[in-house]
Amino acid sequence: MTTPTTEDRDTAAKPPTKRQRQAANIADAASGGWKLLLFKVIALGIIDALAIYAIFVLIQSDQWIPAIIVLAVTGAANWIYFSRGNLPAKYLVPGLIFLFVFQIFAALYTGYIAFTNYGTGHNSTKESAVNALMLAAQERVPDSPAYELTIVEQLGEFSFLVTESDGDVLLGGSERPLAEVSDAEMDGDKAVSLPGYNTLGFGQIVANQNAIADMAVPLSDDPNDGALRTPDGSMAYVYLSKLVYDEDAGTMTDTRSGVVYSDIGTGAFTAGDGTELMPGWQINVGADNFVRAFSEESIRGPFFTVLIWTFVFAFLSVFTCFALGLFVAIVFNDPRMKSKKYYRVLMILPYAFPGFLSALVWAGMMNQEFGFINEVLLGGANIPWLTNEWLAKFSILLVNLWLGFPYMFLICTGALQAIPEDVQEAARVDGASAWQVFHAIKLPLLFVSVAPLLISSFAFNFNNFSLIYMLTGGGPRDVTAGVNVGATDILITMVYKVAFVGSNADYGLASAFSIIIFILVATISVLAFRRTKALEELN
Repeated sequence: MTTPTTEDRDTAAKPPTKRQRQAANIADAASGGWKLLLFKVIALGIIDALAIYAIFVLIQSDQWIPAIIVLAVTGAANWIYFSRGNLPAKYLVPGLIFLFVFQIFAALYTGYIAFTNYGTGHNSTKESAVNALMLAAQERVPDSPAYELTIVEQLGEFSFLVTESDGDVLLGGSERPLAEVSDAEMDGDKAVSLPGYNTLGFGQIVANQNAIADMAVPLSDDPNDGALRTPDGSMAYVYLSKLVYDEDAGTMTDTRSGVVYSDIGTGAFTAGDGTELMPGWQINVGADNFVRAFSEESIRGPFFTVLIWTFVFAFLSVFTCFALGLFVAIVFNDPRMKSKKYYRVLMILPYAFPGFLSALVWAGMMNQEFGFINEVLLGGANIPWLTNEWLAKFSILLVNLWLGFPYMFLICTGALQAIPEDVQEAARVDGASAWQVFHAIKLPLLFVSVAPLLISSFAFNFNNFSLIYMLTGGGPRDVTAGVNVGATDILITMVYKVAFVGSNADYGLASAFSIIIFILVATISVLAFRRTKALEELN
């Protein structure tokens, strides 16, 4: 048996230092102290409450698959965080969830929408479209009986509690036909409440009068039977539609004109002369959106024009910003340059301001009528910087140069300072001129570090939405195009306009354009990165 030495006994008797106590506290917290457990219970309780609410909402909307996914993910997260092991999973789960929601799901959903006709007038199911059409054509039946009505609410959804003349009590909502209930509380001959529902008083009815007046509660599953509507929240009346729907034949007949609209597979009821009843419904159209992008002249012409300008804009933006940034970096890297640190601060100021704010400022300065450039610098000139096609393109490149060259200046400065000085000295000893040293030594070595950044900069400018949208809005507008597009639009701003700007949004076509953009950027990036491998041999 080994006898403890005096040094060992002193070490054992010595109290722990402050750093040792901190390390012990951290280890205790990491191993599952009560404070961490309390935090996990509170945090997961909030998350579980939100998940349960989302599950109920999804189930009410008959979205069973998303509800099951939310339930499974929530259960897995609780098991991971309340178990003592699985430490890597505890760090990975939040990132994986956000990755799926904001990246994978968004990409998959965009791909799905690209193969549908989803857009204005085609954003729901056929059943919803039929109900909307018949609701829009409803008129009150002149001799309609009056029904005693009580407005009730459950989970934010209003319902009609209707009392018929024979004493039967019915309950229904905008998406639920009237159905008989037996446990309503009566006040005389009128049902006034129902277990599980909140009865709206007069003040609440007045506060929600628009939503209540817009409600149409179907009398049955057959939309041709009509619906109940109320003008005042106390009495309901029968409304019938002037359109008659034949589910078996797939037709919608206008009783006023006798025109028959048929479901011909285009996502809308269509008459013999091609007239469509709107709204329609969402259907799968296969590759039709991609075919339209390349076959319809009113779309194909503007699309290729925008595509060419997108490549030109991205290339010139990268080239001009890199050229100016490299020039300034070389100048400030010269040892004879005085007060370099102050000049460098001034050079990176444009990079320090948010790009969209800078674009708005430049848009004001380039205004044709009262902009600073025309009024002050050019003495009251009337130059259409942002409304003439070619001047607008020049203005965009100029503003992007002002915004982008500080970034190139910074990376070129770092790359130049990383080039070994002895290599340059050896070239000068061999009689190389300053241009030869730069062209044959500095520039190739510079590209080794900068080339991947140039590729990423090209990809960024290929999708530089904020500059185009804030400066010119994509204008001036091309009135001959079949889609909402302008002379300075790049692909990403064209996609935004097709999807969100104007009265006729076409999400399917916009999603198809998005996939095309992804394929183009991915292909260019892969080819460019393969080419940059040749530069590694310089090392």
